[in-house]
Amino acid sequence: MLSILLLLSTNFESSQDSFALNKTLNVVTSVSPITNIVKNVGGDKITLTGLVPEGVNSHTYEPVPSDIVKLGKADLVITNGLYLEDPMERIVNTSLNTNPNIQLLKLGDNAVNPTEWVFDFSFPEEQGHPNPHLWLNPSYAMKFANLTKDKLVEMDPNNTAYYTENTDKYVALLKQLDEGIKEATQSIPTENRKLITYHDSWAYFAPRYNMTVIGAVQPSDFSEPSPLDIAKLIDQIKAENVSAIFTSEVFSNRITDQIANEAGIEIVQTLSDDALPGNLTAPNHTYVGMMLENMKNMIVPLGGNVSSLSAVNPANTYTHAP
Repeated sequence: MLSILLLLSTNFESSQDSFALNKTLNVVTSVSPITNIVKNVGGDKITLTGLVPEGVNSHTYEPVPSDIVKLGKADLVITNGLYLEDPMERIVNTSLNTNPNIQLLKLGDNAVNPTEWVFDFSFPEEQGHPNPHLWLNPSYAMKFANLTKDKLVEMDPNNTAYYTENTDKYVALLKQLDEGIKEATQSIPTENRKLITYHDSWAYFAPRYNMTVIGAVQPSDFSEPSPLDIAKLIDQIKAENVSAIFTSEVFSNRITDQIANEAGIEIVQTLSDDALPGNLTAPNHTYVGMMLENMKNMIVPLGGNVSSLSAVNPANTYTHAP
């Protein structure tokens, strides 16, 4: 009788282990570009939910009750980190009391170390929170893809080959994007390679492509700038001979209109931090599609051309599982 019970117990544990290995991982992410990067690695082998709605300020977003439920049921939560999604991460830590198996992957914290953090007008060093917008530099998007692959393989080794194949294809596309941006930004006249935006999202992008972020309109507390802030920025624009100011999809254009008018410079089209172009089913509704749209809206007004990016296909690259 004892031997039968032991055999039943062993078979039960084996079936539980098999279930654990074969179940579809429930993955929850934060902003849309990260969600899309994760999708291109995990493909059809994961159930993926992105929490932060597109066009919403990710710095001030607070999870709603339904988000709390989704986070509590997740196997894996993937964030950018670098203090961007603190409310989400606090919920994950609380949810560990009822679901101790939740894992949290903070991509940015694993992609850079504190010596590589960037502090600037929007993210001053005295506040201790670095600029978190790593994903706008495609080389960091490559790191994000590989970090995601490593975590998915660790949690779901049965699908190692699938995740690896997807990552290899996606990183190849990101390398093509990176090389195309390098060539396109070099076509901008040297004196025009200066960025002023409403919100400073381009701190990691600019150095990679020999551009300079001159300043940002929005103060570090995410309020509207004071008249003194605006006056100082206008003086800086004139002193630096900046040719254009870029708006953002999240913030009001009223302040940028005022600055452009008083400084006598052009307002150019929106640069997107985390809203993907097109509708949900459009082939360019992707991280790569967002970057291609940003490059067109940034480089052409500054006097460059984007012909080097014409062959970059924005569509997702993951293999659809049978």
